[in-house]
Amino acid sequence: MKNVLSLLIVAIALALPAPVARANPYEQMVSAELLPGWRRPDGVHVAALRLVLADGWKTYWRAPGDAGIPPLFDWSGSRNMGGVQPVWPTPIVFSQNGMRSIGYKRELVLPLKITPRDAGGDMTLNAQIQIGICDDICVPADLSVQASLPAGGHPDPRIVASMADVPVPAAEGGVRGVSCAVTPTENGLRVTTRVTLRRAGQATALVVETADPQIWVSEPEMHHDNGTLVATSDLVHIDGGPFALDRSGLRLTVLGTAPAVDIRGCPAP
Repeated sequence: MKNVLSLLIVAIALALPAPVARANPYEQMVSAELLPGWRRPDGVHVAALRLVLADGWKTYWRAPGDAGIPPLFDWSGSRNMGGVQPVWPTPIVFSQNGMRSIGYKRELVLPLKITPRDAGGDMTLNAQIQIGICDDICVPADLSVQASLPAGGHPDPRIVASMADVPVPAAEGGVRGVSCAVTPTENGLRVTTRVTLRRAGQATALVVETADPQIWVSEPEMHHDNGTLVATSDLVHIDGGPFALDRSGLRLTVLGTAPAVDIRGCPAP
């Protein structure tokens, strides 16, 4: 009887469907890889993070807007790495549930300028990445990528093209004047920015960033005034307390012009 029962249990087990490993919920929405790139004569290694997004999905720029999710990077698992500087290509502006978000669709090749501790040695780049990806819904995605970065290598045309597609400095972008008027508000500060530049009428967005990541910057109210882009943003410290604003640390990015313009620092009128 025992043998018959054992055979019956085995038969039932064989008839049941095999367990299926659960895939990551965002696996069909985004894929990630590291492009190993090349070592420059100055010792800096140029690599890139490549994200490929499914149709309809997008991810976010370093300053994602009120509706976006800022990207976070953890490089601590890397070997022979002194520092990493992302080089952000020019993003596009999205409208999402009545709010502005800023980012990329289809594909993002994010160049990385990596300084090794040992300039002549090989490196291993190990990155833990937290990004937001959105279609009709937004999903926080945790990605892990790794690549060996040997000394040498050759320029990758995908990375080269992405590095060429960055906002240009103010002088190259035809900026003729910039100022920021700062006034106190009940919760923080209000900054009214005026940027006079060629093709100001083409601008679709002005992004204001501060040197302090603890300061939240609202989406600006923007209009054009005879060749001058005028935008007003509210600044609030995340702990709700008072704060000092470092004008030299203000960074303004004008989007929609060709090319986009990167302005560092904003003096008083």
